[in-house]
Amino acid sequence: MRPRLTPAIADVRRAVRLALDMERFSGGLLADAPEIRNQSDLTPEALEKRQPLVLVALSGGPDSLALAAATAFEAPRAGLRAGAVIVDHGLQAGSADVAARASAQAAALGLDPVVTRTAQVGTDGGPEAAARTARYRELDAAATELGAELVLLGHTLDDQAETVLLGLARGSGPASLAGMRERTGRYLRPLLGIRRATTTQFCADSGLEPWLDPQNDDPAFARVRVRRDLLPMLRDALGPGIPESLARTAEQLREDSDALDHFAEEIAEDLAEHSEAGISLPVRSLQVQPAALRQRLIRLVVASEFHLSLSRAQTLEVARLVTDWHGQGAIDLPGIKVERRGGVLAFEATQQHS
Repeated sequence: MRPRLTPAIADVRRAVRLALDMERFSGGLLADAPEIRNQSDLTPEALEKRQPLVLVALSGGPDSLALAAATAFEAPRAGLRAGAVIVDHGLQAGSADVAARASAQAAALGLDPVVTRTAQVGTDGGPEAAARTARYRELDAAATELGAELVLLGHTLDDQAETVLLGLARGSGPASLAGMRERTGRYLRPLLGIRRATTTQFCADSGLEPWLDPQNDDPAFARVRVRRDLLPMLRDALGPGIPESLARTAEQLREDSDALDHFAEEIAEDLAEHSEAGISLPVRSLQVQPAALRQRLIRLVVASEFHLSLSRAQTLEVARLVTDWHGQGAIDLPGIKVERRGGVLAFEATQQHS
């Protein structure tokens, strides 16, 4: 029996529909999805073969379960096949049962194929980062094996607000404060404009019973402390609408950051000089740039030429060869050496990097 169309169901379905339509009509990965209304001459079997596959990353929680149900409804109308991938991290007692339940729910929703993968979780970066790394490794592997165009993730506006606050607290810079993008590689986040309460209501209205992860209430995790303590405190002190305000801030920062990255790439194409030893930038041209562009140029040439990522402290150390020059020698960083020679800033790989 199809659930009645409640506001929560309508909101989540609309968000999924708009995200998929954006992919199809903006030249994204789904641009070649066939229009159902133009395929009346094909048999269902032939049409299915022509339909790109999208996968929902399903944990069984309310966010991903609502996303799975909405995708199962919207994908066929967009000329797409929709499946699901469940990752069992094996970190909690009964995790295999949780995965099996999520798999059964996905199949009941009409998603096909439905696959479950077991992750091997390491320890690098702490438990949250290690679990995230293992999860994306399995999602990538499943998408590649199944030939999926996109993997849909259930991150909500509340997740975005928490990400911004965590980035602010850690001093991670604009990239972190800009939060999660709606699209990153093969990953699509249709629900970034949807509140967590809406996905919970969607499940209730649809007769779906989500799994409630006990770790989501464990204050040992920083994100949980932000969710349970910090955001309510901000709401009490500053009034309602804090998550929406943080999400708007992230969107504006993404726009600004994208523009600066674009300008840095254009400038680098004009200024960078390649040599057998490495790459160089003219000091005078770096001096006249605003700090944000100058530091982006330094990070950009290092990343593109040597496939290394500089921290802010390392970037500022290199920038001082331009802005605070008093004859200092070369700067040795992991994998590269940076030296001011006459009118250029020279970047060269060290033996360690080569």
